[in-house]
Amino acid sequence: MNRYAQAALTIAIGAAGGGLAAFAGLPVAWLLGATVAVVVATLSGLTLRVPDRLRDATFFVLGIQAGSGVTPDVVNQLTLWPLSFAIQMVGVLLIVLATKVFLERVFGWDRETALFASLPGAMSFVLAAASETRADMTRIVVVQSTRLLLLIGVLTPMLAWLEGGQEVDGALRGGVIGSPLQYAILAGVSAACAWIGVRSRLPGGLILGALFASAFLHGTEIAPVAIPNWIAIPALVVLGCSIGARLRPEHRNAMVELLSASLGAFAIGLGLSGLAGLVALATLGIAFGKIALAYAPGALEALTVLAFQFNLDPAYVAAHHVVRFVGLALIVPVLARRLPRVRTQDSVVRKEAAPAAASRDTEND
Repeated sequence: MNRYAQAALTIAIGAAGGGLAAFAGLPVAWLLGATVAVVVATLSGLTLRVPDRLRDATFFVLGIQAGSGVTPDVVNQLTLWPLSFAIQMVGVLLIVLATKVFLERVFGWDRETALFASLPGAMSFVLAAASETRADMTRIVVVQSTRLLLLIGVLTPMLAWLEGGQEVDGALRGGVIGSPLQYAILAGVSAACAWIGVRSRLPGGLILGALFASAFLHGTEIAPVAIPNWIAIPALVVLGCSIGARLRPEHRNAMVELLSASLGAFAIGLGLSGLAGLVALATLGIAFGKIALAYAPGALEALTVLAFQFNLDPAYVAAHHVVRFVGLALIVPVLARRLPRVRTQDSVVRKEAAPAAASRDTEND
């Protein structure tokens, strides 16, 4: 099967899964259904993929959409963000330490593999650094990927319950259908900021650049226009396909073998991030839904989209994930240098490509 047919099959499977989820009335149906459908198809033996350019275009659209959901209340809460960042990073440190000890003591993993599998997010940097050590790359990919899939599967219904049953329903949230000129301004300015984000190699720079440009244009009412559903729904499907296609058919056996370790690592991450969230809730008084998405251990693009869907301040959520990714990106190379190194051509390629990959997709390898 050539790559175009493979991509078409991936999107078709994701769209079918999203459609079924929407028919069943599930929250954020097009994202959740597409993710589950592609994961099931992949584990059934199909090799699925989403082309990089389509994925980038999708992140650009979703960044614009998320920016349209940023409210003026963001400015009033900016003074609380530094303390919120600090509480979050203490939680991240506890997650890493507890997960590493769990994988070493309970499952007998070597320290290199346990360390890199315990790092929540920043997967491009994690894999690049791990490839220069004796760490088991399959275990790291499977545990990290399973964490993300479970995270979306747990947070989506939990937030739907907290927010009253479903995602905030609105055919054109974030504005109205405006003039062609307004859409041209929105697309042009957002594209320029997304390009700067990618060039800066900031984790999630593509989606963040589009988000903050859109937030500015909506906040100033220069272009307060909404992304129409005929664009927004396919974007959710492609995002779900991108998340689901992280796995490969060859990971099937490893997923079964590593299920206990993956579930344990996920439970530790969710529990400790939840504990940090409760501290932030008691200290800062910020809505629990916002904290849950901001403190969740990955991934920026999916959780920012969920923040928009549930009307929970995408800027706050995105900012916290950037802080976590930057922190991990700075720490990972230091940790890697303290471990025995096995430098190969593959590790060199991974290391050089990691910042560019992270600027476009904060979770893919």
